[in-house]
Amino acid sequence: MAAGSGSLMWFRKGLRIHDNPALEYASKGSSFMYPVFVIDPHYMEPDPSAFSPGSTRAGINRIRFLLESLVDLDLNLKKLGSRLLVLKGEPSQVLTHCLKEWNVKKLCFEYDTEPYYQALDRSVKDYASSAGIEVFSPVSHTLFNPADIIEKNGGSPPRSYQSFLKLAGEPSWVSSPLSIRVSSLPPVGDVGSCEVSQVPTMEELGYVDNDQDELTPFRGGESEALKRMTESLSNKDWVANFEKPKGDPSAYLKPATTVLSPYLKFGCLSSRYFYQCLKGVYKNVKRHTLPPVSLGGQLLWRDFFYTVAFGTPNFAQMKGNGICKQIPWNDDEQLLAAWRDAKTGYPWIDAIMVQLRKWGWMHHLARHCVACFLTRGDLFVHWEKGRDVFERLLIDSDWAINNGNWLWLSCSSFFYQYNRIYSPISFGKKYDPKGNYIRHFLPILKDMPDEYIYEPWTAPLSIQTKAKCIIGRDYPKPG
Repeated sequence: MAAGSGSLMWFRKGLRIHDNPALEYASKGSSFMYPVFVIDPHYMEPDPSAFSPGSTRAGINRIRFLLESLVDLDLNLKKLGSRLLVLKGEPSQVLTHCLKEWNVKKLCFEYDTEPYYQALDRSVKDYASSAGIEVFSPVSHTLFNPADIIEKNGGSPPRSYQSFLKLAGEPSWVSSPLSIRVSSLPPVGDVGSCEVSQVPTMEELGYVDNDQDELTPFRGGESEALKRMTESLSNKDWVANFEKPKGDPSAYLKPATTVLSPYLKFGCLSSRYFYQCLKGVYKNVKRHTLPPVSLGGQLLWRDFFYTVAFGTPNFAQMKGNGICKQIPWNDDEQLLAAWRDAKTGYPWIDAIMVQLRKWGWMHHLARHCVACFLTRGDLFVHWEKGRDVFERLLIDSDWAINNGNWLWLSCSSFFYQYNRIYSPISFGKKYDPKGNYIRHFLPILKDMPDEYIYEPWTAPLSIQTKAKCIIGRDYPKPG
């Protein structure tokens, strides 16, 4: 084996084989390749003091989804003659040690716009450069390079979706075919003294099997992502007529969206490949919806938020954020806890928050309802507090998109004349008059008659007694 003809492929997001330019470059001309994932204690170490099972940063559902994605990636790498090397520790220290130990000439990883990864990548790149190691870090998590859009706009990010679309145009790669299939990969080299393991189980990470009665129905991994995308796109009429503001937030047995967001978040599905496949469907239908409401428009929203987040200092907070209104929010921990723990007394709101905790996912209109309720609609609690709860519990929690949506829905940025308030009573009733969604996620209310299911505090005591749910005792009164 020729010395120095090896490469290190560092997986973080981009947990896939298809359309992975960093992986393709790492395998080219290399006699051996080290595919690495680092278990970062910053995200993965169990935190018993957190309000829900999980680490300091991530709830149990997202950690499980990530591990499932890694198991799938390992299986797909093995089919190509390689395998995933899992290491544990502070990523820049682990990577530096591996680069010293393995004598590789190329370090490849997908570019990441999040501040945490920007800082991490700088330290790893600095070491690699000083050691004469080539670094290849392509942008492939988004349709566009956010830095290019910002440059086109004179150095600052576009503040509206429409101006983003005008600047962005059509992605430059659309005309050339993406590299989707890989036939083989170089073998893994000698790992030396580096402590390499298999993908750990939840138990091996220190998570005890929590007794949650209902887990997320969504399984992680590229294989699942491609299957879900193919199924979604096979219904050409549905794709052609998709309109974002529409859809039923109470549909839980068969969600009214693709549920591809967690797969895009972890890069199990390439947004570029999804966009290309969507374009193929659009070509074969007579007419279809357009951005901002179309399915393709949703991918462009994702890029819009990534671009604004990348180009805005202090994007994830109110203070020092130049695009955020400075609002004197309530600092009320009791109101926040009631909202977070599904104890507001409004069944529609509480059922959504239970779905969030159990599934790590809910429909975008359900997210709008609870975000509006916490901030400008009812409780006037700081959007950063709600953002933190979503960031922890959502399996698709994405730094740019989560912060962008909370800024938007609290009327702190992007769109200030937002008169739409989602009623915690009538909005859900419009979609689900019998309250089946509430009965599923709040079984304490399962025997409440239809006419009281959204406002159980208005039910006479005799009805509450018959339904085995006394308001104020078995289920909270609204505050």
